[in-house]
Amino acid sequence: MARLENRAILTGRGQYGDDVAVPAGTLHAAVVRAPHAHARITGIDASAALAVPGVRAVLLPEDVAAWSKPFVVGVKQPMEQWALAQEKVRYVGEPVVVVIAESRYQAEDGADRVTVSYEQLPPAVDVVEAAEDDAPVLHEKVGTNVVSDRSFRYGDPEKAFAEADHVIALDVRYPRNSCTPIEGAVVVAQYLSAQDGYEASSNFMGPFTLHTVMALALKISGNQLRHKTFKDSGGSFGVKQSVFPYVVLMCLAARKAQAPVKWVEDRLEHLTAATSATGRASRIEAAVRADGRITALSYDQLDDVGGYLRAPEPATFYRMHGCLTGAYDIPNLRVRNRVVLTNKTPAGLVRGFGGPQVYFALERVMQRISVELGIEPLALYRRNFIPSDAFPYQAAAGALIDSGDYTGALDRVRAEGGLDDLLARRDAARAEGRLYGIGYAAIVEPSVSNMGYITTAMPAEARAKAGPKNGAIAAATVGIDPLGGLNVVVASSPAGQGHRTVCAQVVADVFGVQPEQVAVNVEFDTAKDAWSVAAGNYSSRFAGAVAGTLHLACLKLRDKLSRIAAHQFGVAPEDVRFANGKIFPEQAPERGVAFTRLAASPHWAPGLLPEGMDPGLRETAFWTPPQLTAPDEQDRVNTSAAYGFAFDVCAVEIDRDTGRVRIDRYITTHDAGRILNPALVDGQIRGAFAQGLGAALMEEFRYGADGSFQSGTYADYLLPTTCEVPEPVILHQETPSPFTPLGAKGVGEGNNMSTPPCIANAVADALGVRDITLPLTATRVMDLLGMEDPPSSKPQEEASAEPAGKGGKALAARGEVLLPASPEAVFAVLLDPKALANVIPGCNALQAVGENRYRADVTVGVGMIKARYAAEVSLSELDPPNSLRLSGSGLSSVGSAKGSGKVTLTAAEGGTLLGYDYQAEVSGKVAAVGGRMLEGAAKIVLRQLFEQLGRQAGGGSAASASGPWWRRLLRRLGVGR
Repeated sequence: MARLENRAILTGRGQYGDDVAVPAGTLHAAVVRAPHAHARITGIDASAALAVPGVRAVLLPEDVAAWSKPFVVGVKQPMEQWALAQEKVRYVGEPVVVVIAESRYQAEDGADRVTVSYEQLPPAVDVVEAAEDDAPVLHEKVGTNVVSDRSFRYGDPEKAFAEADHVIALDVRYPRNSCTPIEGAVVVAQYLSAQDGYEASSNFMGPFTLHTVMALALKISGNQLRHKTFKDSGGSFGVKQSVFPYVVLMCLAARKAQAPVKWVEDRLEHLTAATSATGRASRIEAAVRADGRITALSYDQLDDVGGYLRAPEPATFYRMHGCLTGAYDIPNLRVRNRVVLTNKTPAGLVRGFGGPQVYFALERVMQRISVELGIEPLALYRRNFIPSDAFPYQAAAGALIDSGDYTGALDRVRAEGGLDDLLARRDAARAEGRLYGIGYAAIVEPSVSNMGYITTAMPAEARAKAGPKNGAIAAATVGIDPLGGLNVVVASSPAGQGHRTVCAQVVADVFGVQPEQVAVNVEFDTAKDAWSVAAGNYSSRFAGAVAGTLHLACLKLRDKLSRIAAHQFGVAPEDVRFANGKIFPEQAPERGVAFTRLAASPHWAPGLLPEGMDPGLRETAFWTPPQLTAPDEQDRVNTSAAYGFAFDVCAVEIDRDTGRVRIDRYITTHDAGRILNPALVDGQIRGAFAQGLGAALMEEFRYGADGSFQSGTYADYLLPTTCEVPEPVILHQETPSPFTPLGAKGVGEGNNMSTPPCIANAVADALGVRDITLPLTATRVMDLLGMEDPPSSKPQEEASAEPAGKGGKALAARGEVLLPASPEAVFAVLLDPKALANVIPGCNALQAVGENRYRADVTVGVGMIKARYAAEVSLSELDPPNSLRLSGSGLSSVGSAKGSGKVTLTAAEGGTLLGYDYQAEVSGKVAAVGGRMLEGAAKIVLRQLFEQLGRQAGGGSAASASGPWWRRLLRRLGVGR
């Protein structure tokens, strides 16, 4: 069945967040963000912003402190995250001030005029170093960056390791990355009154446990925060859970402005400050018998959660805790989990959260076992997989894995996926000296999360004191209107998965009508719809929980209609049938009545209902799996209701000269339980595969040594496109779950878990290397090949963005420019404030504040980032007319910059040969635009400066000498003057 959603979306009638009408008088917000990773706020001056036309209000940290509280966190530690930074900032991009104006343009102009003063502090950037005792501490009240340190033991791992024939160990890291939906966050918020609280609309995806977090932060009861979602969403992949702090922030902004406020996240804000997949450093050890049988695993894991432990973290650790042994029958397990704060964007839900981090370690060690013991990979998998007759299988840490046939997937890959052909290709390629490898990965994919799994982060006695938490309540409502139409509301917020389509299918199957006769409302409203804390669209819960609960609601309503129809037909309710748009007695289908007529009759003639029956034609069902219990006293926990399975095979060829990894074939075999819509399932698999490929080969959030963010544009945060993503070979098998109403399991996250280790294993096989670091960019692959880059072929003028030192992103530029003036004339310009003002690109004003020292108002733009800097410029080491040092520093709403360079002047034929050797550091938004843009900007700004200097020294007007770009181009072509 084709998607019902497509017609409106493809004809431009989708209702995304920015399309939805807003209340009259709605204002617009712009967020002033921290340019430093770790700094103390020493002052905020918003007076210039309030003077900007159209600016109506400025929300300051003290407003937030008066009207709200810090967000609650998942561990008992005295750390505080507020909607706006209080006293300190702890990551680049942290909100500091909100400017509210009549238009977004005016709000942005106002944000540029806010002056925030900082005292920079040493940052903690690397997760391993941040966990050391001498690391800079982010939260002084905590006293350490390790905010949770828990150890677990299941079975007898010590004995298993002592008796093992082999211990195979690896140190691995999973990088920070994210998902980049085509639509950013959107929030529209209103302050109603002290009695009624707030109303907010956003593209929040859940989990709606965070509704409680938001209400508590706003210091109101839950029913004083009405939260609605939009009809359509331009993707989420997990990251839109991170809109919840901005819902609170915009509610407070609306209270300050006394008007509705709208905020739309731009792309730079999203990359810099929305959320990140949790970076993880792991040491994994496997106790292995001589035949390859794994008897125990040991994990030592450090999670990089960023500047704050933001709810629902530490979910990334504990969502996978019950199934850390993966698809394998491993009876013994020991684990150490440390949650570590660093001066980076807070981590959160990113597609498959927890899974990529676990399986990159587990499946890499499986590859090492195969290599080091000389066991063929499929034989190793068969030896360790959970046997098909063992389901439901209780894993060592508590997961109750519902169903599966893992060895059957191996047979399917060989028979239908063409594995033997790939093995032959590898042999042929290697015989020719080419680099060809095959990798494998096996995962279980959890779906329908147990709401109690995060409490595993607490010791058993703390859990007992707080009270048990468990379950995964889903809600759905189905009703019939007076014309016999079926209407559905579900407690889930779709982000492109096809909720309307699947819900219409489920309802149509139960009532025997066409899916087009079913209206599905996906605009979720906490004030009107049935929901609970587990509501939302996350952890692949839709098919297993939401669609299944809708099925239960439909059965309740159908049973009622059967009793009504039986009363009219004079038969027993169990003899009533629903098919082909009609309701009829099983033994007399010719007596059938159109569904729309009979189903609507109770609206028009309730007096004809069977005696004792209430007249309502609306049923709501709630469902939670009884298997989802709270963690027990031994810290065992069944983290999810259902567990899908994926087995992947990847064949790659690597170009020796470029380091490019080419995927020759990718086979992915999935068991998602009962498949509700095959086309939607394959779409989910393709999407997760594309994201997994990006994580494997391209995507990484990079930070400088000072915590400056360096991946703020798509020039430096690379995403796969259709040109880079091959078509995977998708194979299916179905083992329905006994624990979900329809037997369905999740499928939306699997390849984001399996593809990174599968590709890494293929590259390791091709190169014969032990250690693999993601993403496998060409540079990293060339390093694995042991090849160094050739010497630079840049011309004499050079500029480069280099790794940061103690400051922000470092830039170095050097070169020579021939100026049409004498050295004396050039030197004189540099000492003349009026002339120097004409020389500095973007200089609005220049004021002398001392000998050869100036204060300047300068507008600088790099890519899409443009801001006014309050700059200090100084000249030193003067040796007229031969040389001097030019230094400067500046602070703006988008970051800080400082630099210093030696300038030499040498008489030459036709004028002066000016040489420069300049070093600079930038932070904040400017650093985030990435090395490629900064390299070009360094060249352009310096050349502009020195060309202007030459013109000024030669007696020309700097302003008129440059002119519009098109006029300069015409002059170069000999046209015009």
